[in-house]
Amino acid sequence: MPVAAQVLRHAAVRPHRIAVSGPGGDLSYAELAARAGRAARRLADEGIGCGALVAAGQADPVALLVAVLAADLAGATPLLCDHAWSEERRAQVMAAVPVAARFDVPLPEADGPPVRHRPAPGDLTWACFSSGSTGRPRAVVRTRASWTGSFAHLDTLTGIGPDDVVLIPGPLVSSLYGFAAVHALAAGATAVVPGRWSPGALAGQVRRATVVHVVPHRLPAVLDALEDDGGEAGGRARTAVVGGAALDAGARTRAAAAGVRVVSYYGATELSFVALDADGAGLRPFPGVEIDVRVPPGQTLGEVWVRSPWLCEGYLAGATGPLRRDDGGWMTVGDLAEPHRPGEVLRLRGRGDGAIQTGGATVVPEDVEEVLRKVPGVDDVVVVGTPHAHLGAVVTAVVEGEGVTRAGLESVARAELDPAQRPRRWYAARSLPRTPTGKPARGLVAARLAAGGDPGLRRLG
Repeated sequence: MPVAAQVLRHAAVRPHRIAVSGPGGDLSYAELAARAGRAARRLADEGIGCGALVAAGQADPVALLVAVLAADLAGATPLLCDHAWSEERRAQVMAAVPVAARFDVPLPEADGPPVRHRPAPGDLTWACFSSGSTGRPRAVVRTRASWTGSFAHLDTLTGIGPDDVVLIPGPLVSSLYGFAAVHALAAGATAVVPGRWSPGALAGQVRRATVVHVVPHRLPAVLDALEDDGGEAGGRARTAVVGGAALDAGARTRAAAAGVRVVSYYGATELSFVALDADGAGLRPFPGVEIDVRVPPGQTLGEVWVRSPWLCEGYLAGATGPLRRDDGGWMTVGDLAEPHRPGEVLRLRGRGDGAIQTGGATVVPEDVEEVLRKVPGVDDVVVVGTPHAHLGAVVTAVVEGEGVTRAGLESVARAELDPAQRPRRWYAARSLPRTPTGKPARGLVAARLAAGGDPGLRRLG
């Protein structure tokens, strides 16, 4: 956690301000700083200090924050782990990423002299796993400055400050939600961290909040909660920071009608912020970011390459993944976009490694998903390629929603999609599997289709 120094300052100036609010109650800044300090003392007593990698997998999000703050005070690097992993899965991951210590319960505390590591911009102060849903997770590690240096820009763009109550309704092991918690504490705000999405508790959480961090498909539920409250919410949410996937224009319009300003952004666990849309006019580079869309000859789309101070250091333990870098300091994770020139809006077109090759045509799944989400009754949809003897692959759609018919889906597909883009196979799912960030897990859906016989998938006739 690269903000221990800021938390200590807030504890000295506003000791009684609530710092974190979790499932077990609230901690003031003074209480949070004290607990983190005692936990850091215990780490130091056990010889865990500068450069050590510490795995933190506490189920309680407040205990997790205490652990990673303590690691920062001790100069160690916290590696956030999913508490829901099975013991077998946990052992597999720990074997691949050797750690100095692992804590799955609240960190032990000890009294004694304060532990103080002199923070430096290049400290490795945060590591988490990317949201890939299959195979061995990749641990992404980053420096202190790669996150904290962006805080002032986000403050300006969102207006988040020390008097805000920031709702973060997702798992902190996700870089999206983890960053939101880090930033809220650095700002001196109150971070509401339930640890998971909870529809039943959402109304009460929203009632407190002035700001909420969500992924796009969660925004409608937040707006529903605001509307059901009748405008009487104590905090009265004024800003929604939305990341993780494309945001439907209708959701932004609805939010504006509810008095909520939407700040949406595009980024990646490896790249952090890349582009931001603060007013609905389109994605433009986040401050300090250079964007280069490299379009191969004869192609209409190119890979998005980024150069900025916010990039990660890479993957731990030599893991491989989508992240690539060149000698000029540019990085990419393979996302595709239309050609881009400085000053223009960035028009993303999906992930290159998810493109479907069908009968000589290239189909970007996100293009098809954007159209199908408009069909009444569709809550969400995943589009993948499934094998075909003659075409190589065919476009296959898996739809989440009640009462959706194939006829209705095909009618919209015929009206708005080119022939190659139209799904040839249709499935319904009661609930799509999702990544820790809340996005549909495309790889897992594809794997289930390939395995066949999944009772959670129903072929639409």
